[in-house]
Amino acid sequence: MTVEVSTLANGMRIVTHAMPHLETVSLGIWVGCGARSECRTLNGISHLLEHMAFKGTERRNARQIVEEIEAVGGDINAATSLESTAYYARVLKDDVALAIDILGDILQHSHFRGSELTRERDVILQEIAAANDCPDDVAFDAVQETAFPDQALGRPILGTTETVSRVTRANLIEHMSRNYLGGDMVLSAAGKLQHDQVVRHAEAQFARLNSGNGPPLEVARYAGGPCVRTRPFEQTHAILAFLGPSYRDDAFYAAQVFSGLLGGGLSSRLFQEVRERRGLCYSIYSFCNAMSDVGLFGVHAGTTDELVPELRDVVIAELSEIAAQGPGDDELQRSKAQLKAGLAMSLESSGARAEQMARQLLAFGRPLGVDELVGRVEAVSCADVQTTAERIVTGSRPTWSHVGPGVPNADYDHLTARLAGG
Repeated sequence: MTVEVSTLANGMRIVTHAMPHLETVSLGIWVGCGARSECRTLNGISHLLEHMAFKGTERRNARQIVEEIEAVGGDINAATSLESTAYYARVLKDDVALAIDILGDILQHSHFRGSELTRERDVILQEIAAANDCPDDVAFDAVQETAFPDQALGRPILGTTETVSRVTRANLIEHMSRNYLGGDMVLSAAGKLQHDQVVRHAEAQFARLNSGNGPPLEVARYAGGPCVRTRPFEQTHAILAFLGPSYRDDAFYAAQVFSGLLGGGLSSRLFQEVRERRGLCYSIYSFCNAMSDVGLFGVHAGTTDELVPELRDVVIAELSEIAAQGPGDDELQRSKAQLKAGLAMSLESSGARAEQMARQLLAFGRPLGVDELVGRVEAVSCADVQTTAERIVTGSRPTWSHVGPGVPNADYDHLTARLAGG
């Protein structure tokens, strides 16, 4: 595997993975700034800025930005998360310079004109409305807010109607100048490329970018508790979540294996017990979302309101059994095999590989080799999973999100009593 890393004078890092069997290149700029970098009154500004970057620069209007990349058969897009914002493209191997030129243009020379801001703000308000119509989004926003109340980590990435409506052009400029700095930006590329050429193009486009790092993130404060929201959905969506390990925590890989055997596939405990044996739902899965200093481990399911109590108790029983007795060796090996296969499959996608390397540089300061990652997964034992499961299930106050029609109450005391063995 040919992975190379270079650093510009302003601290911006360039990482590439040469994949000579391809004819295309996936590349992008990952910025270590997302919803966690926002103040309460401007919640959603990172996502709005991501949109506004495509609305015109000193050299290109909004239409020209997309027409130039699509004229060579490429595509371009962006995404905002809690801790980063990504601007990425995929092009044929001979069009890497054009893609980097466009990315450099939109990230340094966007003009944020008032008329464009007004239109794009309205687009995002429609996006917020669509999210409010989506049961999964409502349930997960409720979990995030309840798990991390009164802090940036608990607020929605999209923002709210009120906060997005108040963002001004001056706010966007100030947010970008404070957070879009060389030390917090990575240009990552994977595909048929030459590292030195990518570095040369990056130097040409980003050499004048300011150096330094943005402000440190607010330390996460997990709280937990119940959150019940009545919505006219066809199903009730329930999420049971706990404080989980960060991706820098030694328990991170054991938690990933735990999540996989609990609810990560058709052979997982929850799928077999909750859906196949009892028929309590159509969809159920576990998740282990990790961030730089904290994580959230949980289970999500959609079902009818009257089946929620039984489904919840089955989930608690499975969690408690693994925390008390640990997993069986067969299910441990299946979960580890799924994780290792996922790592191997990521090498088959240039886009996934570019994103993986960028996130690793932002998180750890270096790309992690696939052999290293596989080794960490392989090292997880049944005892490691049991210890991690016990820590997760008993180490924090649970978060319970219950969103759906005619919800009577959270029944949170019953939930906590069952987790405590009552």
